[in-house]
Amino acid sequence: MTDPVFPAALKNVRPLRGANVIAVASGKGGVGKTWFSITLSHALTKAGMNTLLFDGDLGLANVDIQLGFSPRNDLGAVINGEVTLGKAAQRFPDTGFDIIAGRSGSGTLAQLPSQRLSGLRNDLLELAKSYDRVVMDMGAGVDRTVRTLSGPAGITLVVTTDEPTSLTDAYAFIKLTHATNPSADLRIVVNMAQSVKDGERTYGTILKACQNFLKYKPSLAGIIRRDLKVRDAIRSQTPLLTRSPACDAARDVEAIVQRLLAGSK
Repeated sequence: MTDPVFPAALKNVRPLRGANVIAVASGKGGVGKTWFSITLSHALTKAGMNTLLFDGDLGLANVDIQLGFSPRNDLGAVINGEVTLGKAAQRFPDTGFDIIAGRSGSGTLAQLPSQRLSGLRNDLLELAKSYDRVVMDMGAGVDRTVRTLSGPAGITLVVTTDEPTSLTDAYAFIKLTHATNPSADLRIVVNMAQSVKDGERTYGTILKACQNFLKYKPSLAGIIRRDLKVRDAIRSQTPLLTRSPACDAARDVEAIVQRLLAGSK
């Protein structure tokens, strides 16, 4: 894996302020980031955490679509000044966690001026004080919205698969984020692994690149095995931990949550 070239002249983000905020990011789309964010939120709730899931993909929001959820309000209403961010939070039935939905298919939210975007971030950090954990499902890539919203997160989980483009883009995300904010806590989630051993090899590939080129060692948050029950849950618009709570992928996400919570004690 070679070191990708991309712009390095970026302003530093603010210091970490949202210790209970978990950003879920990826270098590219199609790695299961939104599904993982939903399942992570559900697993945190089952572990006793009062949890909020924030759909931070301002251009292609789809948490509500994956869950078959029709929110009363969404981020569009917040940005238009119709409701506050807290009022947009709505409990998702049968799971126990709250959701602030994006506006599916609305690219206009991704074009928010920097001041409005920073205001949204600050409002979210204030709202996070009312929850044990806040999970932010970020858009893919390293654009301005992702950097601004995920910058203050206590932990950023970078989701990747074993595909070369996924690994390269995940590395690029880590490189840019680490350069911008060296104190960021970045951890790798390997999704859709054929086996635990294969997942460890995938992690080893990205770890080697980070050590060689960045002199940085992101830790492994966990490995999620490939599981047909995931596709089945997405197609049925039902959370995996509701539809197939004993499947491999469900157990793998719950194991990630247990490690996250153990590390915060």
